[in-house]
Amino acid sequence: MKRIIDIAVGLPLLLVSAPVMLLSAIAVKLTSKGPAFYRARRVGLGGREFDMLKLRTMVAGADDMGPPLTRDNDQRVTRIGAFIRRARLDELPQLINVLKGDMSLVGPRPEDPAYVSLYSEQQKRVLDVRPGITGPSQLSFSKESAMLDVDDYERKYVEEIMPRKLALDIDYVYNHGIILDLEIIFRTLLLPFRSG
Repeated sequence: MKRIIDIAVGLPLLLVSAPVMLLSAIAVKLTSKGPAFYRARRVGLGGREFDMLKLRTMVAGADDMGPPLTRDNDQRVTRIGAFIRRARLDELPQLINVLKGDMSLVGPRPEDPAYVSLYSEQQKRVLDVRPGITGPSQLSFSKESAMLDVDDYERKYVEEIMPRKLALDIDYVYNHGIILDLEIIFRTLLLPFRSG
């Protein structure tokens, strides 16, 4: 049923958002060197790796300039990229991942393989379901980039933030259902309008 909903909702969303995605991609190309889209290697269902699609919001080669984490005022983020991130438009291409079956509309947020290698056996339970464009940890940590505004931000992520996110996502794995998914989608749609 979840997969049917992903396709039934994901396809219309992709068609509706295609003009916005196209205009955003053009803006990215016109304002910085490099491709309009970015492929982020992530770990999905059953531990299988896949390329998660995003609109590129950083300078080309940003992966070689630091960890796969983004802080507030990250110097790698382009001017148009900062706007795209605030409006959450960079996530729109992931609707393609949903239709391909790599992701679901709702689920645990897919993580970089380097960080998944640090998971405990219990934490690996998040790999029992398809990762999502949005999910409980995405909602609770919508201001994650501000939380990483410390000197040793990768350590803070690994030791403090990641375990808390995983706890939320593991709870989702055990308790997910259509009603909860609809609630998460609704709350996600409201995120751009939240102040602060």
